[in-house]
Amino acid sequence: MTEAADKIQMKIPAKPEYVGVVRLTVSGIANRIGCSYDDIEDIKIAVAEACTNVVEHAYKDTASDPTILFSCSIFEDRLELAITDRGGEVDVSKFQNGKGPVNADQPVGDLKEGGLGLFLIETLMDKVEISSTSGVTIVMTKFLQRDEVELNEDRISTEVPKQ
Repeated sequence: MTEAADKIQMKIPAKPEYVGVVRLTVSGIANRIGCSYDDIEDIKIAVAEACTNVVEHAYKDTASDPTILFSCSIFEDRLELAITDRGGEVDVSKFQNGKGPVNADQPVGDLKEGGLGLFLIETLMDKVEISSTSGVTIVMTKFLQRDEVELNEDRISTEVPKQ
């Protein structure tokens, strides 16, 4: 496995007012490594969703130190973002069930609010892994798009077309 060139870590309170701190941090990092505007926006939304899940769900049944652990590893070909809580062990398979868009056959009145966060994260990021030991860790990967056509000034034609 390739070693990360740089790794940034933060520990913040699991409170709604601090989600923006992680969002701004990841925006600056993604901009610094040359991500496109669209990729930066996708990353910001995915990270905010993951942090909001921690704020809303991780520490409901525990009085422990409610924190969000954020880490960002920059590789040559990708950006890996991890959001971790210490809210206790959770059955990760429950996250997988019922994830996704709403059932078109279900009456609108029966739809519940929320529940699309993980679907949104998986849609916006290239790879998503969820694990649980003493809390939940979600690792989100965005591959860097460096395979576009590059400018090669040596190969630009200098001939003037005949008219």
